[in-house]
Formats: sequence, C-alpha cells, structure tokens
Amino acid sequence: MADKIWINDELDLSGFKYPVRYSQSAIDNVFVPFLKTLGQMRTDLDRKIICYLSAPPCAGKTALSMFLEKLSRERNELDPIRAVSMDGFHFSNDYLDSHLAMRDGSTIPMRFIKGAPETFDTDLMQQKLRAVRGEGADFPIYDRNIHDVIPDAMSVEDDIILLEGNYLLLKNPKWTNIRALADYSVFIKAEPTLLKERLIERKLHGGKSQAEAEKFYNQSDVTNINLVTNNSVEADETWQLTADGDYELVGHRED
Repeated sequence: MADKIWINDELDLSGFKYPVRYSQSAIDNVFVPFLKTLGQMRTDLDRKIICYLSAPPCAGKTALSMFLEKLSRERNELDPIRAVSMDGFHFSNDYLDSHLAMRDGSTIPMRFIKGAPETFDTDLMQQKLRAVRGEGADFPIYDRNIHDVIPDAMSVEDDIILLEGNYLLLKNPKWTNIRALADYSVFIKAEPTLLKERLIERKLHGGKSQAEAEKFYNQSDVTNINLVTNNSVEADETWQLTADGDYELVGHRED
C-alpha cells in the first residue's frame, strides 16, 4: 500500500491556533462525499438540514467538524455548512454547583461529573434546534478560557448545521427527542486503547501529571467512552478513527 499523502491545516479553536492533518484519501473518499450528501439532502428536502457528528471522548470530533466547515466553504462544488458544538449546552457552573446527581447510590454535586449526559440542558438544546429550522437561533457556546457557558453567544442561521457531541445518539430516553431532530448522522468508532492514549496525552499537555491523568481517565473518561460506544443508536454513516489520527468510512446504515 502506498504511503498516505497528508494535508496539514490550522484551525482557530476558541482563539487558539490548532494544527490538524488529514489524509488526502480521507478528504476525497470520506469528507467530500459526506458533504455532498448533505448538500443533496438540502436540495431534495428544500429546507434546512441538521446533521449530528457523534463520537466518544477524544475521537477528534470538534476539530474535524470545524475542518469540514472550512472544507465546505473552500470548494465551489460543496454547499457551505456551519459547525456547532453540543458543549454550549452544558449547564452553567452555578447550576452544577447548586444541583445534585446520583452516582453508585450516592448523591454528589453535579460539578463532580461535569461532562456526563445529565449535566447538559437537553430541553434548551431541543428548543434551539427546533428554532434553527425556522429563522435561526442564538446558540450558547462553551468558553474554554473561563470553563463555563456563554448564553446566546453565536447566531446560527445557516442552511446546513453540523452539530458535534458525545451523546447526540444515546439510547437514553432523555435524549430521544434530541435524536429525532437529526436529518442525518455520523458516528465515529475508535479503539478504547487509542482513546485512552489520546485522553491521557491531552491531560499531560494540559499540565496534569501522569498519575493525575490516569486517575481522571479511570474515574470519568472510561465511563463516558463505554456509555457512548455501547449505548448509541446506529448512525447513517460510521467512520473509524485510525491509529494515525485519520478517518475511514466503514459503513452506511441499511434501512
């Protein structure tokens, strides 16, 4: 097999320059066909389209969604998309500090499990997604500089919306109404050992020690990985995160 041809790029994520690279094969055989599918669906249905990009933690979905937006706006044969993150629908830190959750039979502050499914405002998410189908809506964003939510910080009025997040396809009843609002969906599979390596590396880069990074993985990350991997409904497309950080198409849902 010939060596991959890699395309290097740089994205602006929350004010930080973030380098990314994807293979030319992934761009030509996975990303562009996917974007063409969304454009054709927008034409066929003659209305705004909402697509979900769901994946377990550290599968690269945030950077990938932004790259897909950039790619869609650079190529004339593609309809432009707008990438938005589910992270804006975290409950605020004040809410998490003042509300409780159940874990293993014990009641704990919600702040201790920030990022778990119950720490997201699914009612607000549903409201905003329904509004997007009309004139549009102001979406909240999660500001990683202050580690909190900024309400109504981003106007979303585009014809094709790509919403990325961990839990968008969960079988959990609380997320049923969220799933129903998707016109199309993609799920990214990844080997658990690869995700563990990537999550620990991310925390090391964030200043944690090896012991701290592994403790957080064992207490929180692995639970969320298993939840998303084992309890998400089948998506319209399934992609695979490869060991070198690239993506491959592994299948379409058979209706």
